[in-house]
Amino acid sequence: MSLEAYAIYKNYGEVEALHNVDLVTERGEFFTLLGPSGCGKTTLLRIIAGLELPDSGTVMLTGGNVTTLPANERNVNTVFQSYALFPHLTLFENVAFGMRSRRLTGSVVTEKVMAALAMVHMEDKKDRLPSQLSGGQKQRVALARALVNEPEVLLLDEPMSALDAKLRHAVQAELRQLQQKLGKTFILVTHDQEEALTVSDRIAVMRQGRVVQCAPARELYERPVNRYVADFLGKANIIAGRRAEGGVETELGLLRLDAPPAWEQGELAIRPENIVFHPERPAVNGLRARVSEAFYRGDRVEVWLEPGNLRMSAAPRRGIAKGDEIWIELLPSALVPLHE
Repeated sequence: MSLEAYAIYKNYGEVEALHNVDLVTERGEFFTLLGPSGCGKTTLLRIIAGLELPDSGTVMLTGGNVTTLPANERNVNTVFQSYALFPHLTLFENVAFGMRSRRLTGSVVTEKVMAALAMVHMEDKKDRLPSQLSGGQKQRVALARALVNEPEVLLLDEPMSALDAKLRHAVQAELRQLQQKLGKTFILVTHDQEEALTVSDRIAVMRQGRVVQCAPARELYERPVNRYVADFLGKANIIAGRRAEGGVETELGLLRLDAPPAWEQGELAIRPENIVFHPERPAVNGLRARVSEAFYRGDRVEVWLEPGNLRMSAAPRRGIAKGDEIWIELLPSALVPLHE
């Protein structure tokens, strides 16, 4: 294991920021804490970093208890949302700052700094000041400064939130490639669901100080445990129903699933891309629906359907338009019973 946190509690007065949170990461894993503002994800990151102490609980790093160790004695580094670069220092000196504070000098510093800048493709800009950089370049320098000390765990506190959408997508890919190349454990805090799915091996979805579900990115998206996760991570159609012979009876009719739900009455979730257009009535889970709205999104058409207020994604070539009557299939393998 790389980092372990057990039974973490943290209160701020009467506000419970974290409630009995467990977190275990594997060495070399890209792990993400995902949730809305105020869910406790940044508080948990700060406790891991040593910037705050938990009210109770244990933090372990590579098998050693670091719960009460100050930040400078933990083998972790943090990249903050603001990047926190020193404006009066060159990029080289920004990256070298931590090593100089530990009294390292000479060729050792130069070699390590240039290697760190090369990792983020900024070695040719080593003499520039932060004010001469774009947002994406500042983010890379902040990464280099965090990585130069070769931490066991790198903590990332929404480091891409200040970037525009196109640059953010590019930096996400670079960050993932860098993490895989280094084989280090990265822990990212974000509220951006797409970002979490893009970079993560595993994701912990948080709500009100608790981890609601923790799983690999694909499993989390395809098999959410409850309505909160289904709604927060992507878009989902939620269908109420009651267990019946052969499936679940709903307002859309009897829907067949790969496996029956554990409940007698509850809800099913299905992603828009798993509602499929058919030229004829499907043999299973077929429904005649009317298109109430169709929005062209370039790579897809977002289709709103009645009955059921369903949302479907279709290829633009289908030519689906408002008012059309179409056959759709709700894929049995993609209908997920929600447990809460």
